Amino acid sequence: MRHSPNELANPALTTEALGPALPFPRLLPWLLLVGGGVGFIAAFVLAIEKIALLKDPAYEPSCSIDPILACGSIMRTPQAEVFGFPNPLLGIAGFAIVATTGAALLGGARFGKWLWLGLQAGATGGVVFVHWLIFQSLYTIGALCPYCMVVWMVTIPIFWYVTLHNITMHNLPMPAPVHRAGQALTGFHTVALTIWYVVVATMIGARFWQYWSTLV
Repeated sequence: MRHSPNELANPALTTEALGPALPFPRLLPWLLLVGGGVGFIAAFVLAIEKIALLKDPAYEPSCSIDPILACGSIMRTPQAEVFGFPNPLLGIAGFAIVATTGAALLGGARFGKWLWLGLQAGATGGVVFVHWLIFQSLYTIGALCPYCMVVWMVTIPIFWYVTLHNITMHNLPMPAPVHRAGQALTGFHTVALTIWYVVVATMIGARFWQYWSTLV
């Protein structure tokens, strides 16, 4: 079905642009815009803090609150520069693309399969990297970065809903049984996301329970 330029400029048509089969068509553009924006701000602040730390090794980042919530402890580790430059630079670039995509969708833009696959690749790489950082923070470094946790919180739903969109719209090549299972998940998308968050929160709570219990 073809639309006139005026129709395409109408945000109300975003639902059709994303696909009427989705149970959350109105959520995805806002998720990309807001999630990308929040992630961008968190990554930008982290970059500023990292620059300040490079200028003055004795500098204590604003997100260093106590022995566990200590950004400085993490920023001084090799894990903070996995690719030879500060990790937040990846977030600044990645989240800017995500937020721009969300804004364009809200403006009525329609994207081809290639863009959705590119977004899928970026979201997948981001969520894998985030979970590696979660493991490193909990079990190797032994500290948490509040701004980093904000990045974790927005990366997970961005990956989740981009993946569900691509499964529903048949953008991802996969066997029919896997595709049907993915479509079935769309009916329980918030349940699965909640479980995901609970698992991560439980890991954090269990890892630092001895410290948390001293604060009660």
